[in-house]
Amino acid sequence: MTYTTTAKAVRGGLLAAAALLVACAAPAGATVKSPGDWLYLTVVRGDARSHETRGTLLLCDPPQGHARAAEACAELDATGGDLRALPLRDAFCPMVHAPVTAHARGEWHGRPVDYTETFSNACVMTARTGPVFALDD
Repeated sequence: MTYTTTAKAVRGGLLAAAALLVACAAPAGATVKSPGDWLYLTVVRGDARSHETRGTLLLCDPPQGHARAAEACAELDATGGDLRALPLRDAFCPMVHAPVTAHARGEWHGRPVDYTETFSNACVMTARTGPVFALDD
């Protein structure tokens, strides 16, 4: 329970900070432009007893904030921001249970995105999501 509350608070704080930066960067009297396509991505390795969380803000206009931002943005563009429609890659993954939960929250082409999926291990997640959740690179 503590993790959920902490993660939501961190995500909310990061989103508020990003919005504040965009608002403060505009000169007085100017219209504030939306930051474009963006997703706050997190990967949680482990279960409720023990876990490790990594996260980053992926911006796609221009691609930045992620080790493989250009690839991730291109794949998301191809699916219209639908993470469930990302192409499945050929992979030989071990049958090891090491749960990994991928979460994305943000905005794509003006539509809100909220995606969460738990995979049996990191190899399966990579085969399913490609560069989007490749936060360890």
